[in-house]
Parts: sequence; C-alpha cells; structure tokens
Amino acid sequence: MDDAKIIELYWQRCEAAISETQIKYGKFLFSIANRILPFREDAQECVNDTYLDAWNAMPPTRPNILSAFLGKLTRRISIDRWRCLNAEKRGGSHVTLALEELAGCIPGESDPAAEVEAKELAQAINRFLDDLPRTEQQVFVLRYFHLACIQEIAAKFSMSSPKVKSMLHRTRKKLRMYLAKEGYR
Repeated sequence: MDDAKIIELYWQRCEAAISETQIKYGKFLFSIANRILPFREDAQECVNDTYLDAWNAMPPTRPNILSAFLGKLTRRISIDRWRCLNAEKRGGSHVTLALEELAGCIPGESDPAAEVEAKELAQAINRFLDDLPRTEQQVFVLRYFHLACIQEIAAKFSMSSPKVKSMLHRTRKKLRMYLAKEGYR
C-alpha cells in the first residue's frame, strides 16, 4: 500500500493503518531501534510505541514523507529508552560516543524557551547536509541520526573504519565552521 493510503487510514481512524505500517515499515523501524538499544525486546517495544505515537499524531499531523516521520518517532522513542536504561551507568557504547561526537558541534543546552532556535538550527543543519557530497551526507546521517556504529558504516560503503572516522571528523569540522558562519557559535 502506498504512503498516502496509509496516512488516509490513520486520518479515518482505521486500525488497518497500524498493520499496513507494520507490513511496509516494520523492518526499517526495527533496524533504527535495534542500532540504539542493546536488546531486541526493547527495540521491538519501541517500534510498537512508534505505532501508538503515529496513531496519536495523525490527525492532526499529515506527514509529507511517512518513512521519515516514522523513523524520527522511532529514533526519539529509542533514544529515550536508551537514556532510561543507561541513566546510572554512563559508558562507552557506540550511541554515547556518537552523541558525544556531535555535541561538540551543536551549541548550548536545550530548554523550552529555545524551541524556535532549535528548529532554526535543525534547518541550518539540513542546509549544510544538502551541500555535502552524497556519500558524505549518507555517512553523516547514518552515524548521527540512525546512530550506526563505525564498522557498520564502513561495511555499507566498502570503506575502512579509519576512513569513516576521518570523514566524520572532517564533516563535523565543516559543520562547526558552517554553524559559526550562520551565527550559532
């Protein structure tokens, strides 16, 4: 079933929307959650929570790109779950490392008063990504949005791990400079 029909099912409050979403996007959503969380059961629970959040969000939200909308929900839910699981034991997982790497590029701490600035920052990052070469863009998104580990990215692009690390380092440096030029630092 195409995305427009699935979205329409949500708007009609038809329960088939969830089963159609699961058929079309279940594996994709599970792969996002499974990269972030150490246990398959937690990942599957986050995917189920994604279906509930999608049900509650539509209507009033009508996503332009259903896969991106669902992926973003899954990512947020999975990171929240990961934070709960790791609240007392901070450490060197690949999720922690990816978030710490990117933290050096993004200014400030978020608070309710900064929501507008956060949206503007997200738009600036998207503009930055649009100007990157396709492979560099995909590597960056895999690492910092999907939180894939270095080895997984290297295998996907037939690169060595050091090459991926170097590419990410250079891209973060470019991002810092771009954001400074845009007035974010």
